[in-house]
Amino acid sequence: MRFMIIIKASQDSEAGKMPSQALLTAMGNYNEALLNAGILLAGEGLHPSSKGARVRFRGDTHTVIDGPFAETKELIAGFWLWQVKSKEEAVEWVKRCPNPMPGTEAEIEIRQVFEMEDFGEAFTPELREQEARVWAEAQAQGKKC
Repeated sequence: MRFMIIIKASQDSEAGKMPSQALLTAMGNYNEALLNAGILLAGEGLHPSSKGARVRFRGDTHTVIDGPFAETKELIAGFWLWQVKSKEEAVEWVKRCPNPMPGTEAEIEIRQVFEMEDFGEAFTPELREQEARVWAEAQAQGKKC
């Protein structure tokens, strides 16, 4: 099972405050533990929403909204993608994580990633083949996926 582990933003992360050397060291050690356990697939920190944008879809209309975005508690500061046996295993690993926002209350969300078989008959053999081809090409190009 794959899970996305979502690190919620804080006022500091949204202000562009960079993590301390101590936090970078703790997170580096944590990432190494995830890698050694064989569960780490990807993980990155994200720039503040002030450097981002949203695209809102209403029917065929697309509206671009530049950041920053007001609701910090709804924003994402970073993520990991893990391959684990269960949600419970993901929870146990998150409980070992250093506080990503030292000195503040932080929140990490755990969400299961859909697998091809989750889509049932709507995900036809042709669509499965296309999906496999796209991701194989992305990996061949050195893209993280």
